[in-house]
Amino acid sequence: MFATPRFAAELDAVMQPVGRARGLPNALYTSPEALALERERLFHSGWASIGFGADVPEPGDALPVDWLGAPLLMVRDREGRVRVFENVCRHRGMILVEEKRNFGGVIRCPYHSWCYSLDGRLRATPHVGGPGINAHESIDPETTGLTEIRSAMLLDVVFVNMDGAAPDFAVWSAGLRAQIGDFAGREIFHGGAESGFSFDLNTNWKLVLENNAESYHLPWVHPGLSAYSRLEDHYHLEERGGYSGQGTLVYAPDYGPVPFPDFEGLPERWGTAAEYPCFYPNTFFAVHRDHVWAAHLKPLAHDRTVERIEIYYATEEAAKGERFRAMRAENAERWKSVLAEDVFVTEGMQRGRGAAGFAGGVFSPVMDSPTHAFHAWAASRLAG
Repeated sequence: MFATPRFAAELDAVMQPVGRARGLPNALYTSPEALALERERLFHSGWASIGFGADVPEPGDALPVDWLGAPLLMVRDREGRVRVFENVCRHRGMILVEEKRNFGGVIRCPYHSWCYSLDGRLRATPHVGGPGINAHESIDPETTGLTEIRSAMLLDVVFVNMDGAAPDFAVWSAGLRAQIGDFAGREIFHGGAESGFSFDLNTNWKLVLENNAESYHLPWVHPGLSAYSRLEDHYHLEERGGYSGQGTLVYAPDYGPVPFPDFEGLPERWGTAAEYPCFYPNTFFAVHRDHVWAAHLKPLAHDRTVERIEIYYATEEAAKGERFRAMRAENAERWKSVLAEDVFVTEGMQRGRGAAGFAGGVFSPVMDSPTHAFHAWAASRLAG
């Protein structure tokens, strides 16, 4: 299906200028085989997000992650750095960690008890040379540690490059970092249990990202938000081949007499502006003067996606202090309510992809440029 002249022609139609382009073909939303192709060309090459640093807050914390069939292990080492390894013992390929836990200093394989330190080095091989003999010349600890996966972080989101062949993450994300540079290098503080939520969606992951990239739908899908942040207050964000999204000139939170603390030293424009860039393939960010959040999309099937959101604040007091507890809960509930309004849209578009007469759709050259930018990026990588 995906190695035919017809599919190549469909991708070429996507990569045309927005005014005459078609959207990605239906098969990329309705076929189980499509996710296998995307796994190879979108998710396991280049950089993609797999979770959050907040998932492993303490040294020794380890979290197993099934990343589209690849068993990974996110670990916070003794120095506080988040690292990602293959979640398999180098001896016989046994899964090391089945559920999140803290290992202190040593990760032990449950099969033959081989042990690894938090930096992945092989530390113990009990009876490997026979009963009571715990070393063997053929097993070199220096070359038999856990296999580390290239990883990087941006606003506490953990990214990996599975094939090891992508440009350095600093190069890959340079455009986005320039766009949100007033926030990207700062220390941010996760708001705790009340500051995260997720949606299990019966839709393709691409529909979630492309919906969040554009503001065109706001008047009809988000009437409450649009009551004060009108369509004409929004503007496009776009770097072809990297990210696209939307910004607003009107951000005016109202939580009562004591607001959340702002990030220090922000340029004046952030007093009323906020931006929401979608970073290809599966992450989108929201930056505001007083908090940021990020969403990670995890495809479970061609028609099922988990969308997970975590919220962060400018100061530790805002993120953890009792004085702001009720406000944190209210802020999370507000964002959850706004993003829940998109569920019927993303799931409706997924059902719509079953229409044989729908051939990817068309774009408004004025309003849909951010969505087309994502489609064109995906098409170019899938064309291989």
